[in-house]
Amino acid sequence: MQTSVPASPKRRWLKLAALLIVAVLVVVGYLSVSQKETIPDVTFVNLQGKKITTQDLRGKVVMINFWATSCTTCVKEMPEMIETFKKYHAQGLEFVAVAMAYDPPNYVLNFVETRKLPFTVVLDTQGGLAKSFGDIQLTPTTLVIDKDGHIIKKYVGEPDFPALHQLLKKELAA
Repeated sequence: MQTSVPASPKRRWLKLAALLIVAVLVVVGYLSVSQKETIPDVTFVNLQGKKITTQDLRGKVVMINFWATSCTTCVKEMPEMIETFKKYHAQGLEFVAVAMAYDPPNYVLNFVETRKLPFTVVLDTQGGLAKSFGDIQLTPTTLVIDKDGHIIKKYVGEPDFPALHQLLKKELAA
């Protein structure tokens, strides 16, 4: 028959310290995953010269699409982006299409005019906007921003449009 020996105070303290460390790690891990990235404070200048700040966009659901006229996926997805904007704009969706620094401005202007893009288009001639949003280099990259200015979804490549529409419906209703 075995008898149990009571744990020493030092051993109990070590167990308690280990449990406390594990609990802290769980909380820190949860917070790091659950915290939403806030968009940077930047100013967009549209093709007509109007300035729009990210602060101006607070309280609205926003899609920011980094694209280029030389990007075949960008060109392919643009009709769906137009339809998405038209479908949800009346409900409060804002859309900013950011042309990458390497995209010649005259190509962008021609694209906007011939495709009759209905949303805000800006040139990122120095690359500062792409850098501010996490040094975006791959196109298309689309960010969905909630009303509080948090990035809630990032698509690299063409979005899954049915899933995107479900997300927009949910966020616009919030």
